[in-house]
Amino acid sequence: MIASVAVRALCEFSAKVGDLDLRFTPSPTALEGIQGHQRIVARRDTGYEAEIALEGQFQGLRVRGRADGYDPARNRLEEIKTYRGDLARQPDNHRQLHWAQAKVYAWLLCQARGLDSIDVALVYLDVDSDRQTLLHERHSADALRQFFEAQCMCFLAWAQAQAQRLGERDSGLQALGFPYPQFRQGQRQLAETLYKAVSTGRCLMAQASTGIGKTLGTLFPLLKAMVPQQLDKLFFLTAKTPGRALALDAVRQVTDAGALPALRTLELIARDKACEYPGVACHGEACPLAKGFYDRLPVAREAAAQVPMLDRAALREVALTHQVCPYYLGQEMARWVDLVVADYNYYFDAHALLFGLGQANQWRVAVLVDEAHNLVERGRAMYSASLDQGQLLALRQAKPEGLGSALERLNRHWNALYKEQRAPYQALEQLPEAFLGALQQCLGLIQERMEQSPTGLDPALLQFYFQALQFSRVAEGFDEHYLFDVSLREGPRRRRLATLALRNVVPARLLAPRMSAARSVTLFSATLGPRQFYADLLGMPADTAWLDVSAPFRAEQLQVRIASQVSTRYQQRQASLAPIVELIAEQYQRQPGNYLAFFSSFEYLAQVARLLAERHPGIVQWAQAPGMDEAAREAFLARFVADGQGIGFAVLGGAFGEGVDLPGSRLIGAFVATLGLPQVNPVNEQFKQRLGRQFGAGFDYAYLYPGVRKVIQAAGRVIRGDQDRGVLLLIDERFADARVQQMFPSWWGAPVMHRSVPPSQGVETPSTLGVPTPTSR
Repeated sequence: MIASVAVRALCEFSAKVGDLDLRFTPSPTALEGIQGHQRIVARRDTGYEAEIALEGQFQGLRVRGRADGYDPARNRLEEIKTYRGDLARQPDNHRQLHWAQAKVYAWLLCQARGLDSIDVALVYLDVDSDRQTLLHERHSADALRQFFEAQCMCFLAWAQAQAQRLGERDSGLQALGFPYPQFRQGQRQLAETLYKAVSTGRCLMAQASTGIGKTLGTLFPLLKAMVPQQLDKLFFLTAKTPGRALALDAVRQVTDAGALPALRTLELIARDKACEYPGVACHGEACPLAKGFYDRLPVAREAAAQVPMLDRAALREVALTHQVCPYYLGQEMARWVDLVVADYNYYFDAHALLFGLGQANQWRVAVLVDEAHNLVERGRAMYSASLDQGQLLALRQAKPEGLGSALERLNRHWNALYKEQRAPYQALEQLPEAFLGALQQCLGLIQERMEQSPTGLDPALLQFYFQALQFSRVAEGFDEHYLFDVSLREGPRRRRLATLALRNVVPARLLAPRMSAARSVTLFSATLGPRQFYADLLGMPADTAWLDVSAPFRAEQLQVRIASQVSTRYQQRQASLAPIVELIAEQYQRQPGNYLAFFSSFEYLAQVARLLAERHPGIVQWAQAPGMDEAAREAFLARFVADGQGIGFAVLGGAFGEGVDLPGSRLIGAFVATLGLPQVNPVNEQFKQRLGRQFGAGFDYAYLYPGVRKVIQAAGRVIRGDQDRGVLLLIDERFADARVQQMFPSWWGAPVMHRSVPPSQGVETPSTLGVPTPTSR
């Protein structure tokens, strides 16, 4: 069996030595790198060849890749690298890696064209100044061959072990059976449809209710498709930590039942959660785990490769045993495992590790996106940025050396943006070029300071730098799918300060390349409708398949009642408190047990909770608080014991509105006292206008669909299994609207109108759904 490796992967394995060092950062974006390559190529003479496909073999190892460029007239192979900052400060081991890549490509070209010798060049392009630096060396073909073979020898033993493991893995996958005697209702349909989608190279959107086992029902068919579809990697992407835990548990179920010791799974977590030395810079002079990282990496990598399940705890244990950084060991192992469980941003972000590795190594990948309804907001956030003038004010007052005039110039351009603005909020159609130019100048000067004194910079200056850099990068992609706005507030001494925001409204253009780059991407969720809403905003290919899995539940399991005589609109909030309290108390007294009560804000939640405590002190209650950490969230959920009695108050769309599993008598009902519509404010009104302009359904796309989806997700906490029974009380006049009810899961059946609301609430005839008023939800 011939093992295959990309030139870049080969050299990163064989030629990286010394410390982990991130000081020569930030590197240009992928787009800046592509544009830089194009500018270099455009300046070359006629006959210059770019993107030359090359490959060669050594003792059963196939090495392949694309050389950046070759000038036949000069017989010069060029490896092009883009950068920012002072090239003289580039770490030696970075340069060594670049030379290794160039020399491997040079040998492959010599071999392909029968060259006796060749000029090998590194071409560095500063993306900010457009300055080009060329370093070159003359090498004989024989010397290059020896270098190539040395790199291959370094990699060969690892490659052979990997090839043997993959052979064993493939045999195990082909024999793999489902870990249970039979599929759940709907689970087989989901598994078969997904298998067909990946087999035909199509994406899939699957709306599947809680209770059918979506995680296992998606992972199992992908594992079975891995061999016949020659998939290199599987990515299981989640929005939250509980989703990762469920995925890892499903992998354990499959591998334990199928005896798959050769399958390798990796959990990736955020750097701040993996860091062993918080607040310490990532280089050898500051962090002991970065010192000599690449010298210790081979042994750590070998040890990690023997662990089938590299979850957070296992990865950390291996890393600390060999004194390397757990986070960057995880980044390395992403190249050598079969299945990666990670957050959305590892594939969909502009600087995504998994997407970048897939492109660089030409991997054939299949992607699962859990709770995919979250990808709209997460996608928007990944490609948005903001800047606060208050940070700039603090920097100007601190007077950092060498930056004073640049910061003052930036402030003048900032002030000019809102000189004529009288309202607190204003959306602008065009980006301010003069401001962006001043911002770029500041970035360049701060970058120089970082290179000169990487450990001595003020944290406030660093924070501003990275936020400004993100703003500058997002601005490069500004188009009709973005909103640029200025929000004013009163600062110290009553001076006006402005926050600038670049808000992505439609992430489709930015996510679509990620969708099309994979063999197949499957989005699955219990709330993935309306189908067109998610297809439009997420950039799904035109031939994406759709599956709406029949729920395993029956209407008699969930009693759905609508209290349509109560309005939870902002103007009626005060009047709604007493009726809501009586509705909750009435249901609790009728059927004592554990309930969740959802509200649109912490303030509204607190008002109802206080009144309930005053009027019905015997009802036990507990409440979600703003900014709860993981331990506090676990403590909140721990109150829902089997056969318990009490009411947990939570915010709709928050930590307890989805991804919470309280089966059986741990939860017997839910109250939802809001339609869930996003708050009406100038930003959301701008979103409505832009979405209406593009899709013709601005209110639905900006308000209705996101709001009702949160309600359905919250309601989904009640029935978790086919033996569960419960009640759902929807409290708001707008739940009676036919358009809203059309979005309810079909298995709910027809809701019953609740009539036992006290007459003292003072609510008039229910209004239509309509467009919410500026302060309603």
